[in-house]
Amino acid sequence: MTTHMLTTRGAELAYDVRGPVPTADGRPPLLMIGQPMTAEEFGALAARFPDRTVVTYDPRGLGRSSRSDGRTDHDPTVQAGDVHALIQALGAGPVELFGSSGGAVVALALVAADPDDVTTLVAHEPPLLALLPDAPAAERARAGVLAAYDKSGWGAGMAAFIAMTSWQGEYTDAYFAEPAPDPAAFGLPTEDDGSRGDPLLSDRSWAVSGYQLDVGALAAASTRIVIAVGEESEGVLTWRTSEAAAALLGQRPTVFPSHHGGFTDGESGYPGKPDEFALRLREVLDNADSGGS
Repeated sequence: MTTHMLTTRGAELAYDVRGPVPTADGRPPLLMIGQPMTAEEFGALAARFPDRTVVTYDPRGLGRSSRSDGRTDHDPTVQAGDVHALIQALGAGPVELFGSSGGAVVALALVAADPDDVTTLVAHEPPLLALLPDAPAAERARAGVLAAYDKSGWGAGMAAFIAMTSWQGEYTDAYFAEPAPDPAAFGLPTEDDGSRGDPLLSDRSWAVSGYQLDVGALAAASTRIVIAVGEESEGVLTWRTSEAAAALLGQRPTVFPSHHGGFTDGESGYPGKPDEFALRLREVLDNADSGGS
C-alpha cells in the first residue's frame, strides 16, 4: 500500500492505493469511500480484494486530511468534487465505486455531477432523510440526537443516535415518547468530556442526510447504479431510505450480508461479516444482472 497527498480546492486529501496503477488486470480501480468514515475503516474489506487495485481516502477535515476552506460542515457536493479530483489524479480512467452510508450519498452526488468518473456504483445504505414519507419526523429525530449531544456529550449523543437508527418503521409519537436512552446500557461513557465537534452527532453532517437526490441526472448517467442494503437493517432508517432511493431509480435494493457496517471486522467494535460482504460485493461488481439500473 502506498499513501499519497492530493491538493484540492480548500483541502489536502490523504489517500491510499493498494496495488498498481494502471491496474494489472485491466479492471478499473475499486474506490471505497465513506462519510464520516475514513480509509482505515475499509481495511478489512480492501484486504479481501487482493487481486484488485483498491483506493481509499480520508474526506476533507477527517483523519489525515486537512481543510483550509474555513468550513466545518461536510457537504456531499464539496466532497464529490474532492472524489472527482482524486479519480482524475489516479489517471486510470473511470473507477468502480463502493460508497457506504454518507459515502454513498457523496458517490450519488459525484455520479450526478461527473458520471464519466464511475462505471459501477454500489451505494450502500445512503441516509437520505428527505426521501422518507415521514421526513419531518425523521428530521425531528435527528435534531433529538443533536440536542442530547449538546446537552450531555458524546455518550448521550451516541445512545440517542443508536436509538434513532435502530427504530423500526416510521418515527411515530411512540418514538418521541420514549425516555432518553441510558449511555451505560450501550456500554458508552456517561461522563461529558466537553467536546462538541463529532461529525456524526453534531449538525456538521446534516448536509449529507439532507441531500436532495438528483434523480434526473442519475437516470441519465451512463453509470450502473446499485442501491444496496444490509439484511440485518430491514425496517430501520437506512433500509427505508435505501428502498426509497432505489424506487426512484426504478429498482429494488440489492441485499448484502450483515448490517450498516457489515464490511467491518472485529476492530470496528460492531463487527459485520466482511468475508460474506466482500463475496457479495464481488458478485455485484462482476455481474450486471445482480442489481442496479
